[in-house]
Amino acid sequence: MDEQRNDEQIVRQILYGDTEAFRVIVGRYQKQIFNMGFRFFRNENDAYDFVQEVFIKAFQKLGSFRGLSPFRFWLLKIAYNTGINSVKAYKSTSPIDDVAIPSAEKSPEEKHLNEELRKLLLDAVNTLPERYRICVDFYFFYGLSYNEISSMTGFPVNTIKSNVFRAKKELRDLLSGTIAEDYYEL
Repeated sequence: MDEQRNDEQIVRQILYGDTEAFRVIVGRYQKQIFNMGFRFFRNENDAYDFVQEVFIKAFQKLGSFRGLSPFRFWLLKIAYNTGINSVKAYKSTSPIDDVAIPSAEKSPEEKHLNEELRKLLLDAVNTLPERYRICVDFYFFYGLSYNEISSMTGFPVNTIKSNVFRAKKELRDLLSGTIAEDYYEL
């Protein structure tokens, strides 16, 4: 039954004392938070620690959620700020190799091609300057608007637009001559 309720309803339920309902929030967002942690730390163990830290902070700060923006955005902002602060403390340099990009059921050939395309795209995204990568991640992988990204990062909206535009150009150049050029229009 909880799974059918929206985030804001579940938050109210938690705030009224049903702390067990927080498991629904964790279930809905743990994969996204893990992927964000993996993008920050490029290490699976650190990403799992990051997930725990983010959900602990979110649970502790739940009373400060005012519903002025969607809960998802509020949670991602906590995750982003946690990641930025953690990366400032230490930075891991392990390569990224397992960020989930959703795909529909495909034939084995299509699955293999999609895996190759995913790897090419992620490798290319990882070569971008950090300010571009952050904007691209939030815009394309998390589906946030320019205004939401601005609220999270503190970057002006026009800077975000410019970063996404420049990142797309760099990605086009990096993927030129690869199989990704034929399948993805950036």
